[in-house]
Amino acid sequence: MAIREACKELGTFQLDGCEIYTSCEPCPMCLGAIYWARPEKMYYANTKVDAANIGFDDQFIYEEIELSLSERKLKCEHLLNDEALVVFKEWSEMQDKIEY
Repeated sequence: MAIREACKELGTFQLDGCEIYTSCEPCPMCLGAIYWARPEKMYYANTKVDAANIGFDDQFIYEEIELSLSERKLKCEHLLNDEALVVFKEWSEMQDKIEY
């Protein structure tokens, strides 16, 4: 929510030159959002180990991300790539798209 609000306030999709403060080292989902927003620096208080010690254990996800798709617990199947690429091509050729 903080990232969304900051982007809204600044009128941009990216937080170039900004800093973000968090109460804890971000979970994988929040960390992805932070990277996507591209702030310059992040400050955090508690570590992911501190979070795990009180029951917020995201270590499983951190470990899964390191694995190849075929090794992950969540089974993944790549399909319809040619059809999906058509949509990407159409988007890339749009003249009125909003890039982010």
